[in-house]
Amino acid sequence: MMADNQTKQPREKSKINNSHQTHSAFQKVQSETISSLNIVMEKYIHTKTGALHFHLSSQNTENVFLVAFRTVPMDSTGVAHILEHTALCGSERFPVRDPFFMMIRRSLNTFMNAMTSSDWTAYPFASKNRKDFDNLLNVYLDATFFSRLDELDFLQEGHRFEFSELKNPKSELQYKGVVFNEMKGAMSSTNNVLWQTMNKYLYPTTTYHFNSGGEPDHITDLSYDDLVTFYKSHYHPSNSVFMTFGDIPAANHQQSFEELALSRFEKLDTDIKVSDEKRYLSPIRAEEFYASTNNNKNENETHIVMGWLLGKSTDLDDLFKAQLLNSVLLDNSASPLLKILETSDLGSSPSPMCGLDDSIKEMSFMVGLEGCSAEEALNVESLILDGLQQIAKEGIPKEQVEAALHQLELAQREISGDSYPYGLQLILHGLSTALHRGDPISLMDIDPVLAALRISIEDATFIPSLIEELLLKNQHRVTLTMRPDSELADKKANAEKIKLLTIRNNLSEDQSALIVSQAQALAARQIQTDDPSLLPKVSLEDVPPKEEEPTCSKGHLSNSNIEHNFFEQGTNGLTYQQIIVELPQIDESLLELLPIYTSCLPEFGIDEKGYEEVQAWQAQISGGVNCYSSIRSEIDDLQATRSFITFSSKALNTNIGRQTELLHDMFLKVNFNEPKRLSDLIEQMCARRESSITGNGHSLAMSLASSQMSPSAKLTHGFGGLKGIRHLKELRQKLNNPETTKNLLEKLKTLHQCIIGGNKRILSISEPGEGQTVQDALEGSWSSAKNCMNESNLVLPQIRNSITEAWTTATQVNFCAKAFPTVPSSHPDNATLHVLAGYLRNGFLHRTIREQGGAYGGGASQDSDSGSFRFFSYRDPRLSETLDDFDASLDWLLKSNHGEHQLEEAILGVIATLDRPSSPAGGARQAFYNHLFGHSLEHRTSFRKRVLSTSLEDLRNVSERYFEPARASIGIITNSETAKKLKIEAVTIANI
Repeated sequence: MMADNQTKQPREKSKINNSHQTHSAFQKVQSETISSLNIVMEKYIHTKTGALHFHLSSQNTENVFLVAFRTVPMDSTGVAHILEHTALCGSERFPVRDPFFMMIRRSLNTFMNAMTSSDWTAYPFASKNRKDFDNLLNVYLDATFFSRLDELDFLQEGHRFEFSELKNPKSELQYKGVVFNEMKGAMSSTNNVLWQTMNKYLYPTTTYHFNSGGEPDHITDLSYDDLVTFYKSHYHPSNSVFMTFGDIPAANHQQSFEELALSRFEKLDTDIKVSDEKRYLSPIRAEEFYASTNNNKNENETHIVMGWLLGKSTDLDDLFKAQLLNSVLLDNSASPLLKILETSDLGSSPSPMCGLDDSIKEMSFMVGLEGCSAEEALNVESLILDGLQQIAKEGIPKEQVEAALHQLELAQREISGDSYPYGLQLILHGLSTALHRGDPISLMDIDPVLAALRISIEDATFIPSLIEELLLKNQHRVTLTMRPDSELADKKANAEKIKLLTIRNNLSEDQSALIVSQAQALAARQIQTDDPSLLPKVSLEDVPPKEEEPTCSKGHLSNSNIEHNFFEQGTNGLTYQQIIVELPQIDESLLELLPIYTSCLPEFGIDEKGYEEVQAWQAQISGGVNCYSSIRSEIDDLQATRSFITFSSKALNTNIGRQTELLHDMFLKVNFNEPKRLSDLIEQMCARRESSITGNGHSLAMSLASSQMSPSAKLTHGFGGLKGIRHLKELRQKLNNPETTKNLLEKLKTLHQCIIGGNKRILSISEPGEGQTVQDALEGSWSSAKNCMNESNLVLPQIRNSITEAWTTATQVNFCAKAFPTVPSSHPDNATLHVLAGYLRNGFLHRTIREQGGAYGGGASQDSDSGSFRFFSYRDPRLSETLDDFDASLDWLLKSNHGEHQLEEAILGVIATLDRPSSPAGGARQAFYNHLFGHSLEHRTSFRKRVLSTSLEDLRNVSERYFEPARASIGIITNSETAKKLKIEAVTIANI
């Protein structure tokens, strides 16, 4: 039970057992060196409460902390998710209403967040600054173990009633709440609906049956008392796992854990866990519906997916067998089951649900198709089952199974860390196993597992027997048919309106008065100014004086004029290679095909090899080949661009020679003679891009708003933005005509010939001692290649216009953006505008858009590429009010008094972004591309100095200089009904 006495008291310093470097309150259970990850992983148990601590000891100076709790709700009210939000709204030692977001502003963190999964809730952060790490640790431990859980915070973050006119009970009654609107946005995604629905049937009796994030129509059933009860039973050391990574010793962490939290608790009697699922005795079939915007009843938009419940993820034998089988069946287009799905005419493309989910206690495996006719469910089921029978009967070629093992080893060895910190990725990899009381140390140490699997696959019946055991003979199987319903979104919206109208009409005077008083109390709380000195912070004095970058060795291949850039980095046994080509001048009709070219080229055949053979080849020697374009404005001229195409691969050092050959042949010998492959790829691309809209709506809205600000911004909108998605959809419809597909292949071939004629560079990154091996491999493959130095590189038509556009899709919430034309990267005001973005977000936008408006997020950014300052909101129930708030933030800046601490916080935010660490390979790539686009160390140092010297007067000056209302552009993503009611002057409405 939690200690009754929670008042602040001086505590005696706990002792560390120096002989074992273990804190006296903890017992060391296990320690293993995992050489493939360059870590020592240690397991400890807190003797008093039973809390577990796993420490990943490393020389890495980016230290990571995470505390997680087993959270197993048995309904879809989102209690665990809402608690995750509310716990961060003030605690015993830090009684401010928003310590989490306040600390983001007062920190040099490299990562800071909280997250709710299906059966756990975690609070991680990372920092390279020791003072900052200790500050965040204090706040996180107090927030999780001694949260205030103010009822007003529950109303803000979870859900509440509110009248549209705050004080008028006769006005429309509405639901508000951050999580309520977040999940409205999340459940507008067809993929999310499909995944939740499949889990509902695969897990009929356990926590996975329910939506841990919360179903919008169930969230409103959660009471404040339910939240507090859940907190008291789940947020306890006995139900927790601590995980740390980095060069701070475990004992130091444990001293903080003990003094700041654990010493105040006794062991919890109850044992929170996920029960084993009750197994079906025979397979079942289910049919449900999802919201669609397509009114064409004959359109093939049905998803048909099969799911199997497998063994426990905590059983390492079960886990790695399932992972290997998943890789063998679905890893690439040469994999037998994926090949069946990709080439079937029963659907447009494989389902995005395809694959193994090993993140929860009992694993699941799903395969299926999207873009089906609803009547094809039995045929799709037969296609999959017959295919598995045939695969099991014929067996799998040994080289394909070895390639699957090779991919597992690559994934284990790679030091990524360019999205999440590397240490956090390792922690999250082992977290579920730790929480389910498994062995995350053995999970991390994959070398013995690989050795055992290599022996197992010598038996040709090994994989077929896994198919039989895990899939064909497994009776816990679900076939789910998800049909489109173009009226479902309106039905849900109308049902909510009717429900609210009924509630309002039956409110007593006292109930109406309570809603008004709560709304007023919350509004007053949201505008109160907390004392920032109650929280710890870093200051500008703690900012590193300069940016560091890795050293590059630059030369040319001896038999050609191709430039070779080599970085010697600690890559843990991997080599990275890239061919970078400067885009020559290309006709507009070819240029618009560039995103299709970059996506499809690595998926085509090479020379005499068909695409299947090439896919198998890639899997055997590398982590695949990727291709992408990078088109950016010049640092001093928004109307000029630098444009490159990159072909990249990664491989184990033992495969450097074969990796080089693969990349060379992909670049020079790719063939364009597989029309069916092209059609299949475009179907898959289109499906993925459509499904990503509601998850990436704020970025798409900002891209739309700034799409006429510069040539590169226009291309971004046309390639990866809403216009690009619509272009893909239009192209997909035309590919039913074989002649169209043939012509498209010819255009892609012509585009490729233009590209390979461009100026080429090679980038390679490998470990110390591998430089000569890389150089020799490159010399061997590229000895006859020459650079054909084009006289003209890509020049785009100039553009600098404003737009007002709203694009519609199936969404219950909105994404709003407003852009103002500003300056390019080298302009002195660029740095000031970056600071201004953080200043407006911290001081005004977060409060008005998220806390008061109920959106999941909102803010602003200066985009140097388009030369625009962009406001945005994410999963927003409002629209015109949010656009007004963007403008109001500028009035707030000019008319209100502001403290210096707010400016310092905004500056720290920009510096923290600049100094965010990356993986060894990622840091090298970043340095290379910085110089490629003119962002030299001198240029970045100048930007850094300008950021650090920004004054409040500078912020006011740039706001008056650039934010002229008549020059603003607006970009909106909403639904068709909301779009019809828009009262925005000269707005153009388009359907995605």
